[in-house]
Amino acid sequence: MIEKVFRDPVHNYVHVDHQVIYDLINTKEFQRLRRIKQLGTSGYTFHGGEHSRFSHCLGAYEIARRITKIFSEKYQDSWDSHENLLTMVTALLHDVGHGAYSHTFERLFDTDHEELTRQMITNPETEIHQVLVQVAPDFPDKVASVIHHTYPNKQVVQLISSQIDVDRMDYLLRDSFYTGASYGQFDLTRILRVIVPVEKGIAFKRNGMHAVEDYVVSRYQMYMQVYFHPASRAMEVLLQNLLKRAKFLYPEQKDYFALTSPNLIPFFEKQVTLQDYLALDDGVMNTYFQVWMTSPDIILSDLAQRFINRKVFKSVIFSQKNEKHLGIMRDLISQVGFDPDYYTAIHRNFDLPYDFYRPDAEKPRTQIEILQKDGSLAELSSLSPLVHSLAGTRQGDNRFYFPKEMLAEAGLFSEKNHAFMNYIQNDYFIYGEANDC
Repeated sequence: MIEKVFRDPVHNYVHVDHQVIYDLINTKEFQRLRRIKQLGTSGYTFHGGEHSRFSHCLGAYEIARRITKIFSEKYQDSWDSHENLLTMVTALLHDVGHGAYSHTFERLFDTDHEELTRQMITNPETEIHQVLVQVAPDFPDKVASVIHHTYPNKQVVQLISSQIDVDRMDYLLRDSFYTGASYGQFDLTRILRVIVPVEKGIAFKRNGMHAVEDYVVSRYQMYMQVYFHPASRAMEVLLQNLLKRAKFLYPEQKDYFALTSPNLIPFFEKQVTLQDYLALDDGVMNTYFQVWMTSPDIILSDLAQRFINRKVFKSVIFSQKNEKHLGIMRDLISQVGFDPDYYTAIHRNFDLPYDFYRPDAEKPRTQIEILQKDGSLAELSSLSPLVHSLAGTRQGDNRFYFPKEMLAEAGLFSEKNHAFMNYIQNDYFIYGEANDC
């Protein structure tokens, strides 16, 4: 086919020179990703972060295309070029199963975007499957096995899913670009020069170790400053409690939800088909929320208005040792008139910026290997003091969220508000102005 190009702010051009890739991009399941935000509720904090999973998947594909091209030209003895198409297709499709406000929605309705990705790839009724099966009858299963980490070629698996893969490399650069958080940038060009296929996966040349080191630090900074931002998490809490209220009301108000939000009915009924899942996207959900703003149920209406109009909850940081005191705070909030089941939440966000291989872990991570001059491999943190300081350490915090009205400066100067303010300003919790973003 004649090469097609997509102009991209991160990679300049995304090159498509294989008909299968172009046909997959034009399937209805992949086009749906235009209507799914990459950053979910983070766009309410970083107003530029409105990009889609469509653009991210194209970016992951482009990095995979560049890597397989380098491997095929420079490492013919250790890389099988017959794996190029499989690698590029899987990179393109790796997030196709993400749904509306994906992670928050998943937790409440027990959906699994990775399982749904595999279904979209292997279900004969999808347009994606119909394109893939034209390559070979078993090609859809091969793509699904890479995503499931069961494909025998670990080089392909690690390019798609590891601690430094095409997915992470694109979303760090892309999210950094659109949010304006420049510390998420790293030297992709250098990493592509030093990445090499090895017997059991991928590795990086010793002379490029600092570029990999920079990538790890950039990932750490993006999680701490963007993905775990307290205001973004406050919007997640609002979304979670809004959907929880709708789920609670549904059995007694089926006609109302059938009229205002019909595509959610299968999720309330727990009888979800793949087509039901594909019918939801961020735009559909936001339309429902706007309708719920006039609901006769005071809580549903209020939470919908807070979400649509970005009236974020406030929060305090607490430790596991002090978690027992949260009950008192919930009681104070209840006494003011807010139902703590819908106006409070505990939100935990932790991440491992980097970890070495732990075979006994529930989900062991494939460690980053550095190729030495003598051909041996060394684990990254054993060579880098900087990465060693981050390795194996979970970073993040526990937060307790509550309505802004509980703060005295918000205008409610009742005795209970003062009691609440006095409580959050003691030694049990950490409260700061960073929550005002």
